[in-house]
Amino acid sequence: MKILLIEDERPLASAVTRVLSDAGWRITWEPDGIKGFQTAMHEDFDLIILDVMLPGKSGWDILADLRAARKNAPVMMLTALEETDDKVKGLELGADDYLPKPFEVPELVARVRAMLRRDKINKSVVTKIADLEIDRKNRRVTRGGKLVALTRREYDLLEALASNEGRVLSRETIQERVWTDEESYSNTVDVFIGTLRKKIDAPFEVKLIHTIHGFGYVLKADPA
Repeated sequence: MKILLIEDERPLASAVTRVLSDAGWRITWEPDGIKGFQTAMHEDFDLIILDVMLPGKSGWDILADLRAARKNAPVMMLTALEETDDKVKGLELGADDYLPKPFEVPELVARVRAMLRRDKINKSVVTKIADLEIDRKNRRVTRGGKLVALTRREYDLLEALASNEGRVLSRETIQERVWTDEESYSNTVDVFIGTLRKKIDAPFEVKLIHTIHGFGYVLKADPA
């Protein structure tokens, strides 16, 4: 597993590199935002750990440009900023996790393991979330063993949510990834979420599609 660390604080970067290397991962460290972005663009990584405040190019800009270029490696943001607006900004730009400084090393390792495990599961041909199964190869969806008939857009929306299981996607992010800003209006996502819920959740006691008010939508088995 290859991990790219883009962090300008040398002592922190050295400690993180040592710990993650000891855990068995191959680490590439870049202390500069511009060089870090170039490395992320030209190499494939299983995970990118990205600081927000960087020389040359900010972590926000790196993340936005990577997602615009369809670089979909999981990204964990590291920052000393703890404001809710900053966390929301990172999630809306496409971050997968958010770890404020200072942090405990065991927590970092645990989160890295969880992100890599989740990404591996999401890349498999069949995605399973509770009793929901999505066959990506055949674009076939079942829940509780019963076939669920979805339109093309409904399937694309469900797959986007399932690929980011447990992670909140904003309406803007969904519009960009599913509709690519074509044929979409301000309430398009809400309308399709409604129709998807009728097919995926309505017939079942356990609900999988959840609204996070002020943030967006998330697909997960645990509503907490």
